[in-house]
Amino acid sequence: MGCIAGLMRKPWELSFVAQPEEVAALRRAMRVHMGLWGLHDVVDDAQLCVSELVANVITHVGAGTPAKLAVSMSGTRLRIEVHDPDTRALPTLVAADAGSEAGRGMALIDAIAIQWGVQLTPGMKVTWCELATGLPSDQGHCGGARVNRVEAVLSEYPAGRSRLVQSASGGVLGVVAAEHAVVDLIADLLHWLRAHGCDADTALDRAQTHFEAEISEAEGSAK
Repeated sequence: MGCIAGLMRKPWELSFVAQPEEVAALRRAMRVHMGLWGLHDVVDDAQLCVSELVANVITHVGAGTPAKLAVSMSGTRLRIEVHDPDTRALPTLVAADAGSEAGRGMALIDAIAIQWGVQLTPGMKVTWCELATGLPSDQGHCGGARVNRVEAVLSEYPAGRSRLVQSASGGVLGVVAAEHAVVDLIADLLHWLRAHGCDADTALDRAQTHFEAEISEAEGSAK
């Protein structure tokens, strides 16, 4: 089943100077973008990859090196790249002992990424890795059974259907149209509760409690 409000995950880049104090800012940027992209389950691994790729530049190319973080989708995979100007210092995967620091960065990336590698261009080195996202498509979502059920309802829901058809191209308009349809659906459910003698506010409070508990449980399981 396709996603009604496809997420247009456009590639983004962030230039930085390879310094230890820059790592925290790059990790925050990654977390923010992963949240906007709906990729909550890969935030920790994505941040780890950024930390290790940047640390690799600091250690083997040199602190103060101008570099760039580039993030995009490669099909359903999340692709993370760090660009630096040194084409000689190539990262390698070595068998690092448990107490050894050398070589552990790429070993960690190798353990969590589907694949990683290095690309050389004139005056530029690109060290990259790709992470599995669990997405059904590059514009799809990974919200699980509950989100899939809502997608099925919205695809047949009269109040929002015209808006969704008009915004079939997806992107921001598609998300806004889908949000309107969801609001219409929630309003109708509240009318249904009232018609059957139920308290709408109580139902909303219970739904919010269930939602927050499930999100907390999912985030706890991911750690």
